Amino acid sequence: MAKKIFKSIMAVAAAVLIASLVIIMGCLYRYFSDVQGKQLEDELTLAIAAVEENGKEYLEGLQSSQYRLTWVAENGVVLYDTWFDMEEMENHGDREEIRQALQSREGKSSRYSTTLLEKTLYCARRLKDGSVLRISISSVTIWVLVLGMLQPIFIVIVVALILSGVLASRISKHIMEPLNSLDLEKPLENETYEELAPLLNRINKQRRQIERQLSELQRKNDEFAQITDGMTEGLVLLNEKNMVLNINPAALKLFHASNSCRGKDFLTVERSQDINRAIQDAFSGGHSEIRIEREGKEYQIHINRIESNGAVIGAVVLAFDITEAAFAERNRREFTANVSHELKTPLQTIMGSAELMENGLVKPEDMTRFVGHIRTEAGRLVTLIDDIIRLSRLDEGCNVPFEQIDLYKIATEVVAGLENMADQKDIQVTVTGEKVNIISVRQLLTEIIFNLCENAIKYNTDGGTVEVSIERQRNYAVLSVKDSGIGILPEHQERVFERFYRVDKSRSKESGGTGLGLSIVKHAVQYLNGKIDLESRPGEGTIIRIFLELLEE
Repeated sequence: MAKKIFKSIMAVAAAVLIASLVIIMGCLYRYFSDVQGKQLEDELTLAIAAVEENGKEYLEGLQSSQYRLTWVAENGVVLYDTWFDMEEMENHGDREEIRQALQSREGKSSRYSTTLLEKTLYCARRLKDGSVLRISISSVTIWVLVLGMLQPIFIVIVVALILSGVLASRISKHIMEPLNSLDLEKPLENETYEELAPLLNRINKQRRQIERQLSELQRKNDEFAQITDGMTEGLVLLNEKNMVLNINPAALKLFHASNSCRGKDFLTVERSQDINRAIQDAFSGGHSEIRIEREGKEYQIHINRIESNGAVIGAVVLAFDITEAAFAERNRREFTANVSHELKTPLQTIMGSAELMENGLVKPEDMTRFVGHIRTEAGRLVTLIDDIIRLSRLDEGCNVPFEQIDLYKIATEVVAGLENMADQKDIQVTVTGEKVNIISVRQLLTEIIFNLCENAIKYNTDGGTVEVSIERQRNYAVLSVKDSGIGILPEHQERVFERFYRVDKSRSKESGGTGLGLSIVKHAVQYLNGKIDLESRPGEGTIIRIFLELLEE
């Protein structure tokens, strides 16, 4: 503070001094320049009168070291010059003052010499005979004037600055001494200027209020941090300029940011145009929502504007992980639609056949065929319902007993039960491998092997083969089912384990499948903590491998 007062006083003193010197020098210079200009015009008037009366004789008899007279003809040729030989002088028709005089009777100009630091003033006037008489005089510039007075100016500046420095130092110390001794921790116990008493009272009140507010703010901030740090939802607080005020760990992870992002524009944290557009929509409309996908997960982001006293002060961004809910919702919709369709198809056949029989539209000899249709479609319904019940139990994770099982033996039993189905298409089904004992669920293993073998037979070519093998690979028992069937296109291989998904719907309808077989396999393998691997080439067949952990010999 003392330095600022000292510098201010010195700056004011220096500014006043310099301004005074500049004004004085400028006024003096202008005054003398005006006087010199008027004298030059008066001298030219006298010279013109003499030249018009006596001609060159007047100029030849004129002796002056201060004024220079030049007589120029109308064509610019120098007729006479009092300082220089006219024969050696160039044409003066292009001189500014000469041109002005020839055009408007009188002309003036000035030219500076930077080397000599002087200015030459020219004044020309046209005579009655059309020639021009010019008079000139050399005048010092303002810089020469300043240089000439440099010593007294320097002395005045030094003395003024010394006096200003001494006075400024004393004044600043005197002003600052009571201020420097103030105790702001105890504002009311200070003895200082009476004018500061209201200020000290206000400081004391504000200090107490600030202490209370800081304590309360710290408590709320700790509570807020503990709550937000434990949230699984991402939370970001923004101010009205889109700067990040706070961000919790879940949001840091979602937006791949670090704690250093606080105080920065949210656009530098999240460069998605969709999200930033949603934030701007919330600022203008009060609320916006958007769904995004990150690293295989789906998030619902809600942005709400924050207002205080009618003014927008920021926005809050909340991100919810809705991956499971979205997946479940999609599965529910698809499952509901597929179940409705799958149940409706056989029921329509049953109802249609029954209606024809009820109305007596079926011939006695066709009655057996219609009854057969009803029985077949009813069987499809029972099979479909059984598969849906199995999937529901697997989804619910119902407890089933684990036991020691010979995987090779179960595979042999399942294949034996499918002989009739294989014989109808002339397909050879073989079981190879070795005896492998595992701890597992007999029912689930049976369903896995049955569904895989049934699919391999259904979607095989007549006269084809199905090879079932059991073997050990490190810590796994591996069940492989290989067929020589039609194969699966690459774009379908990721989806064949979805419920009701069929690669060729027309062929599936002919084979009578429900579309749930491979889905049951998938859920059963997941329940047994196993893994599935599928390899297939169109026209060459498919091989599906099931890996189950060897928990016990």
